[in-house]
Amino acid sequence: MQPITVTALYKFVSLPDYRDMQPALLGFCRRHGLKGTLLLAAEGINGTVAGSAAAVAALHAHLKSDPRLADIEHKESCCGANPFPRMKVRLKKEIVTMGVPGIDPTRDAGIHVEPAEWNALIGDPEVVVIDTRNDYEVAIGTFAGAVNPATASFRDFPAWFRANRTRFGNRAKFAMFCTGGIRCEKATAFVRAEGFEEVFHLKGGILKYLETVPEAESRWRGECFVFDNRVSVGHGLKQGGYDLCHACRHPMSAADRASPLFAPGVSCPHCHDRLDEQRRARFAERHRQVELASARGEAHVAADIETAKVRKRERRAGSAELSPATRRSHR
Repeated sequence: MQPITVTALYKFVSLPDYRDMQPALLGFCRRHGLKGTLLLAAEGINGTVAGSAAAVAALHAHLKSDPRLADIEHKESCCGANPFPRMKVRLKKEIVTMGVPGIDPTRDAGIHVEPAEWNALIGDPEVVVIDTRNDYEVAIGTFAGAVNPATASFRDFPAWFRANRTRFGNRAKFAMFCTGGIRCEKATAFVRAEGFEEVFHLKGGILKYLETVPEAESRWRGECFVFDNRVSVGHGLKQGGYDLCHACRHPMSAADRASPLFAPGVSCPHCHDRLDEQRRARFAERHRQVELASARGEAHVAADIETAKVRKRERRAGSAELSPATRRSHR
């Protein structure tokens, strides 16, 4: 079996015609057998898709044929099977949701720092290093000494920064990072709009750092959460040791899976005490159907659709605490 290539890509760029781009882009991806999600907005494009190496290369060429996307940022890794069930191209207000009007990364983003130069920057005691990802991501890995805002959503970052801007004393240099570069790029634009000038962010994000910086020289600790079925990766972008709870979508360690509170497909230590019997029964039946489909060598896409419906109902009902990863922003 040929390995699957996974590509994460984004670019902040003015795309006033983004709605018109959707049908052609979706058709192109489907014709080439790609699966995953791409987000289009007036502020740019963002997403992760997977397929054969040839299909991914064709997508990059297709996107770069648009002069506005000629230098689009992208990263690649490999896995044994496609981690996505289908292909989607979605229209959004923002390609990564911050919810602060007027933030323009194309104009105001901080200074890109190459992975090879990152260690020297964050080793400076005058620099405040901030992890702009969400709490469940930080929990499984981050850079040594980084500040954890403990946010549940990227939308929470502006309020956290405004509430904490005085805690760093006279240190007015900030170095920010995220999974693939997109959130920290927007975060630096926000921080610069708050009046700070010396603001930096890791080019290509954690993924590019783990891909290019030798492990012996690395300041990264743990694994990096990724937004597909691999769940986490380590140095060299090798698949990590985490799984995803199919009830709450929280990453699970080996210790979590060994817990008596873990029931495959039903619950984990992070959500066990927040599930009523009706949900347990529903998740148990879904898991049974997934196992039956797997035994037949089929992908149980209906289970994924049902899971999405459950999460949507939970959000509408205000029970988002059950599904922390459903509130995540892309990369």
